[in-house]
Amino acid sequence: MTESQTGRVVAVARDDAHRFSKPTRESITLIAGHGVEGDAHAGATVKHRSRVARDATSPNLRQVHLMHEELFAQMAERGHGIEPGALGENITTSGIDLLALPRGARLAIGDDAVVEITGLRNPCSQINGLSKGLMKELVFVDDQGDTVRLAGVMSVVLAGGRVRAGDGIRVILPAGVHEPLRAV
Repeated sequence: MTESQTGRVVAVARDDAHRFSKPTRESITLIAGHGVEGDAHAGATVKHRSRVARDATSPNLRQVHLMHEELFAQMAERGHGIEPGALGENITTSGIDLLALPRGARLAIGDDAVVEITGLRNPCSQINGLSKGLMKELVFVDDQGDTVRLAGVMSVVLAGGRVRAGDGIRVILPAGVHEPLRAV
């Protein structure tokens, strides 16, 4: 793997219940192979309700949701006010183009934590409850007929550790041909 860009943690959030938004916290603890300690979406197998209904034994590729703060400014220009945690993300980042990362990219966060990017978040229509019309801003078909997803990336925890606002993030790119992110 080769090292690439760097960024920082803007905010962290978790919720022990299946609610759309997550309250921000002073810190969160990532647990290898599990996710965010105390979060409703943590676990080795899927926890998102619709995915559990399909196959509760599927591996959880959505242990930690990361969202780039830069998206909030873009959405504000379009009339949608978004704060950290509002879209259900666990870690809000700055300075990293999360959506351009390849599958398998690793993020070393703070002193100890490492997550591996598994894919793009495929959001549900509950987003419109936060701000009417937001869903069509975050998921749309571009001029080439491709579906564009802007609602952050999903990851699994490779190495645990405490994460807090202000922590640095280092991107470690996988060796070889980079596979683009798909919805997970």
